Amino acid sequence: MSDAQIGRRALLRGAGGLAALAALPSLAACGTGTSRAAAGGKGGGKTVVVRDSGGSYGAALQKAIYTPFTQETGIQVKVLNLDDAPLLAQIKQGRPQCDLINNSMMSHYKYVKQDALEALDLDRVKSLRSAKIPKAQITDHAIGHSFYGQCIGYRTDAFGGRKPESWADFWDTKAFQGSRAMVHPDGDLPELEFALLADGVPMDKLYPLDVDRAFKVLTELRPDIKKFWDSGPLPGVLLSRQEVTMSTVWDGRLADLQKQGVPVERQLNGTRRQFQGYAIAKGAANIDAAYKLMDFSLRAESQANLVKFFPSNPSSPVAYEKLTEDQRNASAGAPQYYDKGFDADVDWWLKNESAVTKRWLEWARG
Repeated sequence: MSDAQIGRRALLRGAGGLAALAALPSLAACGTGTSRAAAGGKGGGKTVVVRDSGGSYGAALQKAIYTPFTQETGIQVKVLNLDDAPLLAQIKQGRPQCDLINNSMMSHYKYVKQDALEALDLDRVKSLRSAKIPKAQITDHAIGHSFYGQCIGYRTDAFGGRKPESWADFWDTKAFQGSRAMVHPDGDLPELEFALLADGVPMDKLYPLDVDRAFKVLTELRPDIKKFWDSGPLPGVLLSRQEVTMSTVWDGRLADLQKQGVPVERQLNGTRRQFQGYAIAKGAANIDAAYKLMDFSLRAESQANLVKFFPSNPSSPVAYEKLTEDQRNASAGAPQYYDKGFDADVDWWLKNESAVTKRWLEWARG
């Protein structure tokens, strides 16, 4: 799960979010960095500018993707840790500071509505075929490279040896006693799907979401929800302090706690997947280099390499064959877990996010 998600929902919430962003003035980048390689590589003197979210995710991308890319091609990678508002404003003004954009696929869809992305020539992305990128993650303007999963996190010492197996168990506070935590819209999309799964709706019948039914089921659990979290680390903190016995959580967020001996585990049945992807900014100055970095990043080998430095879930099924058994078992995208989860329906959420979020805020206030 990338650091980008922490503030994304607050920034982009609402169907008109990016339209509002377009009116903002152009701003300087939050921070920059450059990948450097030894002199004499191919394409010396060329540069590509990529937007990512920085933090531990950005540091991992530098080690796993940007530095090897520069070593292979000689093309320097300049990094901008730029928020959506100034980036979109720059594109609208015809002078984007970045070429390649690493962002959520949902954000890319919103950019498309603002005519802010280049239409992709997929023939220039050779790794699509070898990496076997899922067709659902290949669009006219963006390609998904990884996902984060939202799942159940729980204390293993809380239920007398029993383990929750489903969202129905998350809702069952008699058999699995203790308080719960769920996400706030400032942290991620409201968790209507989990309520419907708890109420018996099959994963392949979730969409279009029955919003009324979902809120009815959420209301049943409301007295036991102690906290609504808005940042990735918070569910782990709540579980560690035993303030809750179960929480929704981003799938990679419990690994460090487990290493510290905290008795927590995740349950991946019913995981909601949301993908990150690459797109090229409309009017990018270095389009050729952007295609080359995109192609390099989507290689199965590159996606697998990123897992060594960050708890990423590659979109390429071939990437999992290149991981160690321990790495594969830790990934929510591994073959033994993948069919237990589902992809968030981006089209549905684009149309309904604003209304659902408004209703959620009213519901949470009770």
